[in-house]
Formats: sequence, structure tokens, C-alpha cells
Amino acid sequence: MLCAGPATATPSVSGPLAPANPYLGPVGTSTMHGDAGSSDVTPLPGPGTGPHEVTAFPMMAACPTVLQGSDGMVVSLCTTMIGQIPTIHLIDPKADATPLGRSVAQLPLAKGSLLGGVYAYLDNENRLVAVDGNRQLVRISHAQNPDGSWRLELADVVDLSGAVASDDNVTGLAPDWEGNVWFATGHGTVGYVGTDRIAHSLALPEGEQVQNSISTSPTGTAVATTHALYQLKRTGDEVVIDWRQPYDRGPARNPGQLSWGTGSTPTYFGPSTGSDFLTIVDNAHPTVSLHVYRADTGAEVCTQPVLSAASQDGSPSGSENSPVGIGHSVYVAGTYGYPYPTTPEGAGPAVPATAPFNGGMTRVDIDPVGCHVVWDNTIRSSAVPHLSTADGSIYTVTRDGAANTSPLDGYSFAVIDSKDGSQIGSTPLPSTILNDTLQMSALITESGEYFQGTISGIVRVRAN
Repeated sequence: MLCAGPATATPSVSGPLAPANPYLGPVGTSTMHGDAGSSDVTPLPGPGTGPHEVTAFPMMAACPTVLQGSDGMVVSLCTTMIGQIPTIHLIDPKADATPLGRSVAQLPLAKGSLLGGVYAYLDNENRLVAVDGNRQLVRISHAQNPDGSWRLELADVVDLSGAVASDDNVTGLAPDWEGNVWFATGHGTVGYVGTDRIAHSLALPEGEQVQNSISTSPTGTAVATTHALYQLKRTGDEVVIDWRQPYDRGPARNPGQLSWGTGSTPTYFGPSTGSDFLTIVDNAHPTVSLHVYRADTGAEVCTQPVLSAASQDGSPSGSENSPVGIGHSVYVAGTYGYPYPTTPEGAGPAVPATAPFNGGMTRVDIDPVGCHVVWDNTIRSSAVPHLSTADGSIYTVTRDGAANTSPLDGYSFAVIDSKDGSQIGSTPLPSTILNDTLQMSALITESGEYFQGTISGIVRVRAN
């Protein structure tokens, strides 16, 4: 179902990405959300509308983070099905399949929380930057041995135990434009590791948790807690709150979300600099809204209810995904009712405990007097959508079957026209209950292939 918004012209994809962060790898492939600002936009073309060739690579692990460096090698941070151990996989996308998919080297990390270690990025030296379960900021490099084999090795480590409590864990990290590595913890500590290799931190108000990743832009560092959206900056050695905007967190955690609050990693976007605005989706009940703020002042630009088409039967809405943002446009995918097998410690009960998964996706455009809905559909995205500015398509995976989900549901690679919200391509994934994409983020590679993490490994989709 597709519901158009007010009678306005629907522009094609336009608008700049923020300037490339010099401490990250390639734009579009070095972070889970594409860039430092978490735009979920890539300048690379995807596999197109089809036909497609689909290949599943079993890793015996869930793989939420799949990245590609400037050397073309893919680096994935996965969690093993047995033991839940974070493990880095180095994948040669051109190599023949091995017993672990295309993984040519592996390196386990110390085990942390459910979300600790999920968020990582590739730096400008193609090193994976992450925080392990021992509260160590690690940089993992890869190299080829004389015999042609590959290895992963610890290149650098910084101890964060002085800034992160023993019962806490890092849930998000990203570099700023000066080379500082910013981090946020589940219990609400925000800080950075400077070039002095010392962690400087600030405790946010008691009770505010951070259960999503963080974003950076030349303007500052954005952190969404379970109560408010913050922009922070460094003044001297201190972490300073630039501005704070509370939002409606609703009466309880929604089913299909992992915390009681926003499910958004904050997204920087905008028509002038690529980071003019900052946006999240709240947790209001029964209908969630998109909030857009000016990044420089924190002033609210507009608030717009979203995901109405998927809620026409009276069901509530919600989103655990980072909004997609480019130019004047933001795209929001609904996750209300998505059946996560587990939630982070302290997430609290969902109310209701379960619900149908109706999905839905909404495009909102910023206009001179606020914002408005351009289109609203009922596509049931089961992954974080990514928008390609090269071909104007939104790429994701849909969950097939009835709204009342079942372990026997199928999944399909889906292509959506960003101009009108129509689905213009669909290819079924291999039929197995282990191909649940669990609202994880994908990678569009430099060669136009789509690598999607699942609960058991990675699925690759490419033009046939």
C-alpha cells in the first residue's frame, strides 16, 4: 500500500553528503551507517532492480557489522552462535568460498554485552576500531603473509577502564574531524580518547541510557539517550554539552525496539553542508514522530508523525532504525513488533510483550515552513535501509509472510524507488530460518554488491 502526502513535487535524490571524515575509511563503506554522520546513504550504486544472483555464506555467527576498506577487503564483526563471542572476520570478496564463507582470517575479541562490540568502524588505515569486553579501545589491522594467507592482528590498544565503569559497556563510537575517538556507554557516560591517548568523559543525567550508536559531524558529536538528544563538543580537555532536546519516550519499551526510548542512531543531513540538521524518531505512543533540529543551535525545525500507512488498522508504530537522511529528505523504516530473540540487559519489558510486524516506510521532506510526508508505504523492511545516490534506489531486505511473524517466514532482497516509495525489485533469499536479517545493517561494496548480515552469517546479492 502506498499513501502519498500533500500535493507537492517529488524531487529526485539530491543534496550533499557531509565532508568526508579524514579519520575514516571510504565514504559509504567504513561505518555501519555509511559515514560519520550515520546518513545511511552511499555514493556507490547497488545491484539494481534485478535479476540478481544470491549467495549465502554461513559463518556460524550473527554479523551486524560489515565494512569495506580502501584495499577492497571486507571486515565483519560477528558474534558466534555458540558462546556469543565477538569475532572479527576478514573476507576477500573475490576469493573462492571457504568453510566459513569467504573468511580468510579470524580474530576473537573479549566478550562484552549484547550491544558492546556491535558498533565499530574502519579508520583511514583500514584498521577496525572497536571496544572489547575488557573496556579496551582496540585497532585491528590486517596484512597478507608471504605465502598468500592473511592475518588479523592487534595494532593498538587504549585502556578505557578509567572512564568506563566495570559494570558498564561502550555501545557506540565514532571519530571526529580532529582525530578524537568519541564513545558512549550503556549507562550514559560520553567521552573521547584524544591524541594524548587519554579518555576524557562526562556522565549524563542519572537514568539516561545510550543503547544506539553515536554520530559525528564538523558541528559536533550526537548522542541519543533513552530520554533526550544531545550534541556535545570538546572544549579544552572537557566534554561539554552543546545542546539538549528531550523527546517523548512513551509509556514503555515498544515490541520491536531494544530500549525504552528512541531506537535511532542520530542522523546528520542537510541541503547545504550535508550536516545542517540532526534527526531522530521518538518513542511516542501510539504514533511515533520524526524530529528535525538545527545542528548548530538545537532549535527544532519540525516534528512529523510517520509510519501511518502501516498503522491504519489501529496498531501503534515504532522504529529501531537510524533514519536515512540526504538533502531535504529523511526516510524512516518501521520495526514495531519485530521479533528480536533477545534484548540488552536492563531494557525492561515490552508493552505489549508481542505485536504483529506491519513494517512501513515514510519519506519526509523539509520545506520552508516545516516538513511534510511525501510518501508512506507498507513495505516490511527487516534490515536497515540504505540509499544510493548513484541510482536513486533504497536497498533493504523484507520479511515475507503474515504480520503475525513465524520462524518459517521468508526474506527477500528489495529495491525501493526513493522518489515515490514503490517497490521496483525483489529477489527471494535462500529459504532458511537462519537468514533472519534482524534489522541489521548492510554494506554496498565498491563493486556494487550488497552484503547483508544475518543471524548465521552473510548473504551476498549482486547483479546477475
